[in-house]
Amino acid sequence: MDPLVLLGIAFLAALAAGLINAIAGGGTLVSFPVLMALGLPPVSANVTNTIGLCPGYFGGIFAQRKDLPGQKKRLMILLPLSIAGGIAGGMLLIRTGDNTFWALVPWLILAASLLLAVQVPVKRWLQSRAGKTGQGTAVGIGAFVLFFLAAVYGGFFGAGVSVIVIAVLGLIYDDSFTRLNVLKQAISFSINISAAVYFIFSGMAEWMVVLVMAAGSVAGGFAGGSFAGLIKPDTLRYVVVSIGITISCIYFLMG
Repeated sequence: MDPLVLLGIAFLAALAAGLINAIAGGGTLVSFPVLMALGLPPVSANVTNTIGLCPGYFGGIFAQRKDLPGQKKRLMILLPLSIAGGIAGGMLLIRTGDNTFWALVPWLILAASLLLAVQVPVKRWLQSRAGKTGQGTAVGIGAFVLFFLAAVYGGFFGAGVSVIVIAVLGLIYDDSFTRLNVLKQAISFSINISAAVYFIFSGMAEWMVVLVMAAGSVAGGFAGGSFAGLIKPDTLRYVVVSIGITISCIYFLMG
């Protein structure tokens, strides 16, 4: 395939992923399989995808920045766990060979698709149990262990991690969904950026693809923010879920 065509497809995949992440989440379920289809080995495709999509998270955080004040204490507790988990997941990925990771890919995509499918019930559950705004209440070390494991998963693969993170945040803190959501955005970014920084030194990233994907994810993030009122998140979410389940079934058959 012509390199310019390959880069153009990677840009469009990242553009779509950035838009999907800004509106509904789950963009990796689109961009990662595209990189695999373009011929990148499984681990390299995941590394390249993680680094390339990182810039797109800035848009979501910036759009909801008004809900961040008053959450400094939470961030000081959660960000070190996020960073440690992201790096641990990244290390685990690099130490997983292509053959092993390829065997895991269909299961990971299927799990991520199912997580995205239950995002709405999770959101409703969080909203139903939301208590006093701005008042966080810790519920025990078990929830923080679960949070760390979610960060490890995010560094290892990433798709669907935001659903896990916001569900765990709902266990740890009684707060409004809006404030938990911006906290989730910051945490998801920290998980991905910590894994991405580790991946930079792994020698497994396709840097030309990373650069065009970074541009695409930023453009997609801004487009998603602009079109958020025109596209129903639930509709887009279930389209992505359907794509993810279909791709996982194809990979199961190929395996």
